[in-house]
Order: sequence, then structure tokens, then C-alpha cells
Amino acid sequence: MAATEPISTGSRIEAEVRRLRGLVEKREFARALADAGRLLEEVPENRDVLYLVAVSQRYLGRIDGALGTLRRFEELHPDFGRLFQERGHCYRTAGQSTPAIEAYRHAVALNPSLLASWKALAVLCRAAGQTGEAERILRQFLLKYGNHLEAMRLLAQIGLQLDVLDDAEFLLESLLTFDPSYHIARYDYAVVLGKRHKHATALEEARKLLKIDPRNRAFRTVYATACVGLGDHEEALRMYRELLADTPQNPELHLSIAHALKTQGQRSEAIESYRAAAAARADFGDAWWSLANLKTYRFTDEELTRMRQIEAADATRLVDRYHLCFALGKALEDRGEYEESFRYYERGNAFKKSESRFDLGAMERNLGLQASLCTREFLAARAGGGCQRPDPIFIVGLPRSGSTLIEQILASHSQVEGTMELADIPRMTQQLSGRENRDAPSRYPALLADLAPAERLRLGEKYIADTRVYRTDKPYFIDKMPNNFRHIGLIHLILPNARIIDARREPLACCFSNFKQLFASGQEFTYSLEDIGRYYRAYVDAMAHWDAVLPGRILRVQHESVVEDLEGNVRRLLDFLGLPFEAACIEFYRTDLSCPADRRALIRDA
Repeated sequence: MAATEPISTGSRIEAEVRRLRGLVEKREFARALADAGRLLEEVPENRDVLYLVAVSQRYLGRIDGALGTLRRFEELHPDFGRLFQERGHCYRTAGQSTPAIEAYRHAVALNPSLLASWKALAVLCRAAGQTGEAERILRQFLLKYGNHLEAMRLLAQIGLQLDVLDDAEFLLESLLTFDPSYHIARYDYAVVLGKRHKHATALEEARKLLKIDPRNRAFRTVYATACVGLGDHEEALRMYRELLADTPQNPELHLSIAHALKTQGQRSEAIESYRAAAAARADFGDAWWSLANLKTYRFTDEELTRMRQIEAADATRLVDRYHLCFALGKALEDRGEYEESFRYYERGNAFKKSESRFDLGAMERNLGLQASLCTREFLAARAGGGCQRPDPIFIVGLPRSGSTLIEQILASHSQVEGTMELADIPRMTQQLSGRENRDAPSRYPALLADLAPAERLRLGEKYIADTRVYRTDKPYFIDKMPNNFRHIGLIHLILPNARIIDARREPLACCFSNFKQLFASGQEFTYSLEDIGRYYRAYVDAMAHWDAVLPGRILRVQHESVVEDLEGNVRRLLDFLGLPFEAACIEFYRTDLSCPADRRALIRDA
């Protein structure tokens, strides 16, 4: 009988380490720690055993013990990257982000392949408000390791947080090309599409998600949000109510239901839902502001007292605080308590402006560049190009200038479709700008000089096609995005037969009305009286330029004149558009602009 060959000590230790790893993978941490402790007595300097001891201690909640093990570990193996990654995990578990970030940085410096450290670094920097640093970390990782899906998704989430939505959309679209089964990324993609007002595409993605998991609450919510974006409030309400049945105390769902009801003209039902949102979470500032934003709601003394107390509380979040300030400003204004009302408006605007990244100077420079580029000679040399369709009617200007009244008047005409503030033109300028990163200078508006006739035709046809989902078969439709006044040069070049209406209001009334308004998104120039004044002046100067180089192309409609002489201004508007007079335009208040049944059908069949 042959003698059995003895097992070497090294082989036995390696086998024991593999067994310990198996215990950790099975989450048997207590047993792994006990066995590793015994093995450590035999091989006190073994790197793998020390590592497994520290990991087991952390999972068992023994953070101080784990950090002690790692200090001993570092004395013996100071160049082992996973040591510092584990130290980062320990500090992160203990809620100590600063030493955790330091440890993770050390880990990736020693071993750049440690994905968990890269990801943790990005997440911690983002949570600490160091979003730019988080972005730099992820881009550095992607340069080293290519199209890593989780890193791409994290980078897209940072883009979403920074409102760099074109980058976020591109990353998620690319990610789904690599892995169409990455469903959480598809959800992120649908969210970004919604924020970019690409509601039809967002709806397509939401439907794909619902086929995978029809009961998933996040998927159902993003579907309902897309329906709202397309104006199908009935379908959105159906979904929101299904979700609310499962979580009846969800304040966000009560708020979403209230918004949809308000849009459909069901004011009393909307008020009930707004109150339910505030009851579900007393410091839910958006619910209180939404009640005030109805413009006709009057707060009780008790409600005013509650709002004041909540706004003054240290625990109230910034976003809730400025919503409450605007609500209090409106409530007190309605009571004639103007001094205190103004103080709350001023306070709310200051809070809101503190989180804004809007660069008014950049906008002023951009408008100046457009004026320098788009001379009468420049435009005459490019006459005859673009898409010749006359369908769009652009209403431009500042918010709170009477554009909604003009839209209501025109949409009461049998040949005109009322839509909403469409984001297609601003989105087109972002796509054309061609920045490699958000810090690079924009190519817009200089690129207008390089647009060949075929490209101008393509862009005009794209605008017509992309906005099709918002209308039925009427020959004309309204795009009332006020900020389109910044892009009249582009509009003229790609849609030379589109009508443009400048909705204007007396400066003081317009600017102060904007100062009192908290916008759901955008319009960040409104949160300072100085900024509003500069913005208004830039707008007036820009429109004066277009009047000079495109005489007769734009119709200016003064809000005060419409109020004083409705019929005269209605006839003037219809003459400008080449439309016959219809009495319904005088009785515009009878027109329901909520999503009609035929358009809802188009949306659901899209």
C-alpha cells in the first residue's frame, strides 16, 4: 500500500481561506469570524485571513474591532488596496463620510480596479454636495474601464441632479443599447425623458417597464407622469388612484391627483386632494403652495398659524420652506397685509435663488451674439429655406404677461389647437450646441451661420413631427413656451412661415407678478427683483432687434390693451394669422383646453 503524501501547510491554509470565504459569501459571519480567529493564531500575518476577520467584524456590527484589525493589517500590508476599501466600508457604516472618502481614494490609488470604491466615492461625494467631484470620479473610472454599466448609470443620475439632462439621456440611451434588460436604467431613462418633455418616448419606455412588472409602483408612477405630460389626465388619474388605494397616506400621490383635477377644472375636488396632501405630511410645502396657487383659495386663520409655525421650524427642509413662504405671501396679500406679505415673498425668493444655477449674464451675452449675427443681410441671404409649413403659432415673452389669455382666445377658434408650453425649440438648441461637456462654450448661436438649407428643412420638419402628439387634425397649433423669444433666429430659419406673437405686459406689473410666483421648474431669473429687471430689459432689447431685421414678422399684443378692448384685439390677432373672425374667440372662457377625447385616443395609441 502506497504511503499517503502529506498535505503542505501552505495548501492547507489556502484551503481553509477558501472555506472562510465561502462562509462569508453565505453570510455566516459569526462562524467565519470564530474560525478565522483560530486560523490567525497560526498565521498571524496572513493577508487574506486578516481581511476576512475585518469583513466579518463589520457585518457583525463590530466597527471598532474591524478598524483595529485593519490598523494591524496596514502595518503588515500597507499596499493592499482592499484593506483601504474595507476601511472605507467601515467608516461609511459608522456614518463618517470624510474618513470614508479618504480611505476609498487611497484604495483606488493602489488598485484602480476596485469598482466598489469608485462607486462609493461617487455616492459619498454626491451626498456631501460635491457633485462635480463625483462626476469627475466616475468619468475617470469610465476612461479606465470603458462602458461599465453601473458607472454610466451613476453618471447619468449625477447629470439628472445637475440638470444636465442631455448628457443623462445620452448615457442612459447608450447603456440600454449595451444591455436592454437593465430595467432600473430604463426607469431612469423614462424619468429623464419626462424631464426633457419627451413625453411620448417616456410613455413608450414606461409601457415596456409595465410589461415586465405591471405592479411595480415606480414603473406605474412614471407611466402616469408621462400621461400627464401628454395631457391625458384621465388615464393619469386612473393610475394615481390605483396607487393611492395601496398607500392612502402618500402625500405625493394626493398632490399629483390634485394637479390633474385642477387641470381638468375640478377645483373643489382638487382642493380636497391638496388638503389631503397637507394632512398626510404637515410640512409638505408644495401642498400649501398649490392651494395658494389656485389664486381663489382663502386660508383660514388656523391654516395661516400652522404655515407660519412650520416655516419657522428648524427641521423644515429648504424646499418646503420656500414653498411655504410663497404660500404665506399670497395668503397675506389676499388679506391686505402687504408688508408682511412682501417679507415672505422676499424670503421665499432668497431661499429659492440660493439653490439656482441660472447665469443671467450668459443669457444676455447669448442674445447679444444673436443680434450681432442675425442682421437683415444675414437673414435675407437665407430666405426661402426651412420647412414651409405654416402650422405653428409661437407665443413668446415673459411669464405672467397674458400669454395664457391669448392662447385661450386663439384655441377657441375652430382651426387652432391649444397645446402647452412645448420644450422642443429649447431642446433643439441644446442638441445643436454640441458641447463635449457642460463647461465647454456653446456653439449656439454661432452655428446658425453654418446651417445648410437641407439641415434647416430637416430641423423644421423634425419640430412639426415631434409636436404631432400634442394635437389633432386642426391646421394650426400654439406653442406658448415664453422663453422661445431667445430663439427667434432659429425659428425663422427653420419655420419661416410660422407666426410669432409677442405677449407683453407693463414692466412693473409683469416683473412683480413674476416675483410673487414660484414656478414648478425653470424661469430661474424670477427669484430676484434685480434679475427680473435685467431679464425684462434684455427681452425688450431682443424683440426690438427682431422688429428691425424682420419687420412685420412678429405681432406685439399688449396685455392691458386686450383687457380694455377685447374684440378689437381678437380681430387684430385673427387678421395677423389670416383666420376668419369667430365669435367663440370673444367667449373664450367657454373653451375647455384640457386634453380632448380624440387627443387622448391618439396618445394611448401612440
